[in-house]
Amino acid sequence: MAVLQLRYNGDDILRKRCREVETVDDRVRRQLDDMMDTLHATDNGAALAANQVGILRRLVVMDMEGRTLRLVNPRILRSSGTQECIEGCLSLPGRYGKTVRPQKVTVAALDEWGKSLVLTGEGELAKGFCHELDHLDGICFWDKITGWI
Repeated sequence: MAVLQLRYNGDDILRKRCREVETVDDRVRRQLDDMMDTLHATDNGAALAANQVGILRRLVVMDMEGRTLRLVNPRILRSSGTQECIEGCLSLPGRYGKTVRPQKVTVAALDEWGKSLVLTGEGELAKGFCHELDHLDGICFWDKITGWI
């Protein structure tokens, strides 16, 4: 496994839409493992999208609320409610802002073996799903802030 180079605000790759993964294979599993190693090497990261480490594929890793997730081609199926959030991002270190996100989010994805998953998260996990899936579409949290902290 490897710790990958994080990409920061101003890097064009953060604004690019990631492409669908056609086949979940050893290469995809290795990328997910490297992304998880990178996430665990950070001081305060909870999740990471592939373009944050220069990979333009629809991959996300998360380590939140005691759950470690490796998601391939995640997409939001439904969301409900609203919550005011405080968000930060590994691609904008040391900066935090207020956002409004859904309170509850249901996501469909594949796991690292290509098995279909449907996951529902509330609160912090819902915020995490929205934040990372936005990254996959080239949207950064600072595009959505209502105020800096």
